[in-house]
Amino acid sequence: MLKILIVDDEALARVRLRSLLSDIADPPHEVAGEAENAAQALHMLAQQPADLVLLDIGLPGETGLQLASRFAAAPGSPAVVFVTAHAEHALAAFDLDAVDYLTKPVRRERLQAALQRVAQRRAVRASPPEDSPVLVVSDRGRVLRLPLAEVLILKAELKYVTLRTASHTYVLDDALADLEQRLGDAFIRIHRNALVARAAVRELVKRSDPDADGEGWAVRVAPADEWLSVSRRQLPAVRQALEAQGTG
Repeated sequence: MLKILIVDDEALARVRLRSLLSDIADPPHEVAGEAENAAQALHMLAQQPADLVLLDIGLPGETGLQLASRFAAAPGSPAVVFVTAHAEHALAAFDLDAVDYLTKPVRRERLQAALQRVAQRRAVRASPPEDSPVLVVSDRGRVLRLPLAEVLILKAELKYVTLRTASHTYVLDDALADLEQRLGDAFIRIHRNALVARAAVRELVKRSDPDADGEGWAVRVAPADEWLSVSRRQLPAVRQALEAQGTG
């Protein structure tokens, strides 16, 4: 269960976040406390550690960015999701390894997606290295070892393959067919140019598809709640795979 600290100098903003959180069941979480400024937040974290800080930027005194820089420099600090009216600070926020950057007024779906990203990070970090399979890929000349649990989507473009995690996109030199063989049963081919992680698929439904000039089938991939088209050719195999694991 994620323990969350809300840090915002506006009481109504904290109430709003609590209300949104109460409507979210997945991932499991609880509000560990609230703070009006950075000093209060640091004091509360010293008394009761949290997994996630929902952090405003425009705090009195030490700003949210300054507080986040403390977390970035200290091992074992909570994850940070900025919740702010200041859209112009997004780049600086991600430089501090923020998991997400939400602008007010916050939508429940966006907040839930941010929580799911944090939960996924925690799950990967909690796994012992020897128990965490990795995918070794070439990203524009670099050799990377990516924990398999972080890989969500692989899509073949014109001359390369993009690999998506919850927080990054990589451009791979590897061929999609080769990656499919190496990934095995943990991934499903949903289209001639796309693979998705079985564990990340939340549902398979028919929905309007402008590209198909009408309706088409699609899967919803967590934690970003992204919809990806399923081709007619792959539909039977996708449906069978999802039904076998209790999804669909």
